Amino acid sequence: MWPPNKILFPIDLSERSNSAARYARTLGCRFRSEITLMHVLPSPAYGIASLESGPLMVEEAWEEQQRRAQEDVAEFAARELGPFRVHSVVLEGDPATAIVERAHAERADLIVMATHGYGSFRRFILGSVTAKVLHDADCPVWTGAHMPAAPAAEQASQQAPIRQVLCAVDLSAHSKNVLDWAARLAKSFDARLFLIHAIPALGPTEEDYQQDWREDLATVGRDQLDKLQQSVGTKAEQLVVAGDVPHSVCAQAEELGADVLVIGRSSESGLLGRLRTNAYAIIRGTHCPVVSV
Repeated sequence: MWPPNKILFPIDLSERSNSAARYARTLGCRFRSEITLMHVLPSPAYGIASLESGPLMVEEAWEEQQRRAQEDVAEFAARELGPFRVHSVVLEGDPATAIVERAHAERADLIVMATHGYGSFRRFILGSVTAKVLHDADCPVWTGAHMPAAPAAEQASQQAPIRQVLCAVDLSAHSKNVLDWAARLAKSFDARLFLIHAIPALGPTEEDYQQDWREDLATVGRDQLDKLQQSVGTKAEQLVVAGDVPHSVCAQAEELGADVLVIGRSSESGLLGRLRTNAYAIIRGTHCPVVSV
């Protein structure tokens, strides 16, 4: 998965896709990546097929929709990704399933995609293409609800700056992979690397006890971060904070002016899949793109 030589870039042809293109360009330029530009059309509805002319009308409308989508994707590729090796595809079906299957088939090293940043309740009820991809994809996913706006058309070749990389770890066994990915990214762009561990807040309790608890956990956390960095060979500036985990990480990313935040996902499948508890809130709340490894 490193370096990201194969990047899968799903787009919905919205303004957010233009913003995400900045990062696809930045990574493609630095790593000379092969980029697969992907757009998925939902399967056509055949509800009017009971009418005598229904099947023909649906087929013609569907062919026209495919043709327009292919033209739009080709125009997007020329405008946003002109200098790069781009393979464009338009597929039919469930977008999340198609993205994950394509990523697996091509052995993509990274998926770059936009997300819409809806609230957690609405996201849970309606589902989300990004959420499903985060849940099921094997490779890292680069996304963010608040990616900087796309540059003007005359600046379409502009790349996104990567000067500060913040890596958030939960000190699980997977943290080594997360820090390693963040360190390689920072080194590739000669960026400054920061490492943060957030200690979850306690419920209402006596202040003296809570203060002692925080200090003890902070000490343990710093020791574990030292060991983690030794195992990866990094010398990032370490931060141990206490409080609500998503809020603490997002606030620190903004305070540091991080250009990219790297977080972890579980390597296990199952009911919760690879998406850890705090990932949604961090992706939704962070001002910069988030790479979930």
